[in-house]
Amino acid sequence: MKINTLAIFLIAFMLCSNIFSQEKQNLSSISIPKELKESANAIIRLNKTIIDVETIDHLVVKQQRIVTVLNKLGKKHINAYKHYNNDTKITKLSAIIYDALGNKIKKYSKSDFQDVSAIDGGTLYSDSRVKFLEHTPTSYPYTVVFESEYKNSSTGFIPKWFPIENYNLAIEKSIYILNNPKNIPFRKREKNFDVFSIKNSSTGNNLNYSLTNQLAIRPEYYTLNFEELVPNMSISLDSFSLKGIKGNAKNWKEFGKWMYNELINGRNQLSPSTISKVKQLVKGINNSADKAKVIYEYVQNKTRYISVQVDIGGWEPIAANKVDEVGYGDCKGLTNYTKALLDAVGVKSHYSIVWAGNAKKNVFKDFSSMQGNHVILNIPNNGNDIWLECTSQTIPFGFLGDFTDDRDVLVITPEGGVIKRTPAYINKDNLQLTKADVTLLPNGNISAHFERKSYGTQYYDKYSIEEFTKKELNKYYKSTVWDYNNNLEVDNIKHSNNKEQIEFTEDLDVKIEKFATVRDSSYLFKLNIFNRVTGIPKKYRNRQQPLEIERGFTDKDEFIFTLPEGYTFTSLPEKRNITNKFGAYRISFEKINNTTFNYKREFSLIKGIHSKEDYKAYRKFRKTVVKYDNLRIELIKL
Repeated sequence: MKINTLAIFLIAFMLCSNIFSQEKQNLSSISIPKELKESANAIIRLNKTIIDVETIDHLVVKQQRIVTVLNKLGKKHINAYKHYNNDTKITKLSAIIYDALGNKIKKYSKSDFQDVSAIDGGTLYSDSRVKFLEHTPTSYPYTVVFESEYKNSSTGFIPKWFPIENYNLAIEKSIYILNNPKNIPFRKREKNFDVFSIKNSSTGNNLNYSLTNQLAIRPEYYTLNFEELVPNMSISLDSFSLKGIKGNAKNWKEFGKWMYNELINGRNQLSPSTISKVKQLVKGINNSADKAKVIYEYVQNKTRYISVQVDIGGWEPIAANKVDEVGYGDCKGLTNYTKALLDAVGVKSHYSIVWAGNAKKNVFKDFSSMQGNHVILNIPNNGNDIWLECTSQTIPFGFLGDFTDDRDVLVITPEGGVIKRTPAYINKDNLQLTKADVTLLPNGNISAHFERKSYGTQYYDKYSIEEFTKKELNKYYKSTVWDYNNNLEVDNIKHSNNKEQIEFTEDLDVKIEKFATVRDSSYLFKLNIFNRVTGIPKKYRNRQQPLEIERGFTDKDEFIFTLPEGYTFTSLPEKRNITNKFGAYRISFEKINNTTFNYKREFSLIKGIHSKEDYKAYRKFRKTVVKYDNLRIELIKL
């Protein structure tokens, strides 16, 4: 049989061309379904993570990540980086850039990635580094194919599956595979799987999950934390290794006992002189809480916060005697040091792990694993536990603020781990009381004496300003507090920080030029000078997410106005009283005499989660608050 070489060549050419064009089409932005582009700044074409758990102290993680960036806001979703340290070794790292049509335009090898220390300004020591891709696009859209592989001798942190990583990000396909050939027992925690189209192809002790064609989620204000809205899965091995330290933990009791025995116990040694000193400090004090307060203030005056994260230092505290010697430490070291000092004076306390941050996040009650990013101290106190933030030199004793309040934390005891909840600062706990004596001047200027007292998280938001310079304070009041008042000047600023009552008081004089509109026979001005709500929540045509009021607060204001010479009022506005499930708003007016009147205002929000349908009513309520906070009154000439 005669072979036609030309025909073979043509067939081969067409086959190769077809394969090439198919590759181009897959990486071309043109091939992306139109609906995936809606509201998206970037699209994950494929995010495939394969985790091989080879032994309890050997993990291999491979990732192939293909992201099409549609605009400059989508660049942050590339995520072409990998962290490494002494026990995490990057074995493969590469990236290829394709243009809108799928043509290759640039290739990066491992040596082309930037390599920097992964520490912030508050970290003194750390072995953590990161390799990341720095690519400057010349046009949009473009596609990045990122591939990586790393090996880790610590198996305490199995990578989490988080298929929908952020808002305005569509997912064409996300795959999560965990291979467990040794059948090491593990646990998993699935969240929000029933709300999304998650496909589960798992078999036995091997996991295989995928999510395809997920449209981008638009961000909405006043809703739950993103992690509470989207699917995610956590994995934890019953037997694991952390920086060479083996552990077994099927539940929090076992986990806490392992952590106490392996990472905390024996690190509370102090010198005899230090023990003698602190015993002398609490001499004559019998109450444990009072002893703890003295010790806490001693730690605040003696130490400062600096992060130390070398090797096991990410989880093991610096020894107490070392902190005592150098006078600094991270949250783990300072907490452990405070605990050691309390041990020395006979006060029981417990090292406690928490997810810290203004956005509240709980340690999972029902899922023991390596969790948390911060450490605080728990002092049992007859059912009314005391909690200490040991990294702050200024925060009051027993006060947490919104950094670690109102969340489940892991308390480490010698008997094991226990989940407890930190105190919550909500609703009326977050109180602000404002009083002002306001003198209206005939030329439209005003002068006022202003006093404001703050409690709860409102205290936490303000107490640090007592350390501001005069220049910083002027900027704070003019640009942050009263940015809606032009021509404002502040003077005679006095602050009082009552740490016993956890009360912060601001006392100052205020002048505002041209505040009122002065006409031939009238004098027009806004009543709410010092606590005006100006922002209205965004309007959504089709709200998708539930409404959350995260904390709640109460503001009470009372202003006494002295009229300008030569003017009077014909009548005062009517009082308003609005109360609903979101909170309350009240204003009232009282004539004191012919030249003075009293304006009272109260605005409160109540912590709670409401349906997405309630958002419209909530917005209407807030809009009403803005309306009445802008209420004007007109005076007339005598």
